[in-house]
Amino acid sequence: MSKAIVKTDYQFPGQKSVYKGKVRDVYNINDDYLVMVVSDRLSAFDVVLPKGIPYKGQVLNQIAAKFLDATADIVPNWKIATPDPTVTVGHMCEPFPVEMIVRGYLTGSSWRLYKDGGRDICGVPLPEGLKEHQAFPEPILTPTTKAEQGAHDENITREEILKQGLVSEEDYLELERISLELFKRGSEIAKEKGLILVDTKYEFGKKDGKIYLIDEIHTPDSSRYFYADGYQERFDKGENQKQLSKEFVREWLMENNFQGREGDVLPELPDDFINEISERYIELYESITGDKFEKADVSTVIDRVEKNVTDYLNNL
Repeated sequence: MSKAIVKTDYQFPGQKSVYKGKVRDVYNINDDYLVMVVSDRLSAFDVVLPKGIPYKGQVLNQIAAKFLDATADIVPNWKIATPDPTVTVGHMCEPFPVEMIVRGYLTGSSWRLYKDGGRDICGVPLPEGLKEHQAFPEPILTPTTKAEQGAHDENITREEILKQGLVSEEDYLELERISLELFKRGSEIAKEKGLILVDTKYEFGKKDGKIYLIDEIHTPDSSRYFYADGYQERFDKGENQKQLSKEFVREWLMENNFQGREGDVLPELPDDFINEISERYIELYESITGDKFEKADVSTVIDRVEKNVTDYLNNL
């Protein structure tokens, strides 16, 4: 566990600044490139848990890299190279202040809202009589504001986005189109591997007037997957779905009286649960990519990342 990347503090060649998010530490290189170090931190309910998850950063980075490559024909993306198993180097873009959430099923936060009587998500009306884990006739878009560090993302409608001038109408309609195309591609790839892509989030930015897909894509931190085998049988019986995502972490936290609310006390995560989370992330990697996960040498992981990135930047 001590080999997990929980904190970074690098000084890379050409570094101008660093932004430390919930999971990713993003280094600005000469206002031209970004070095994204995907840590082993885990967040749930917008709270970063105190212990790192071994190999989580490698899993997320390598899945994201694979899906960025697999969707580059739909939209350009920020990725240039992955000089280390936990690092992506890419174009610096001006991010849009909204995240595009695509949902194919009534699950997770959308189900919790529906169960409590909500019949509208981000301006999308929902009919009566839906059940948990039920597929929507067509995937729906439920955007959120992109919150500052430590704040909660907030649901928002298309009309509110345009009214507030967060995104131009021309760009926003293009973000909707691209998001649905990406979700369709992700769903097709998942289906080939016996999985269902349930919901996901996409982030976009602009560089030189062009829209780019940025950050991660179709990882277990940004997406939820069900196993296709047994889905219908479980749904018909009203049972929980077998899923590959960090929803099981949220469920464990809720069982231990934590939902990120004011006054909630974060429970101690036992080592066996930390190991279970790590194994779940590796399982998703192997399930969704079809590749065997090769654990990188983490004996000196902080030094390894620094050397690999520095060598790459010096030759960029």
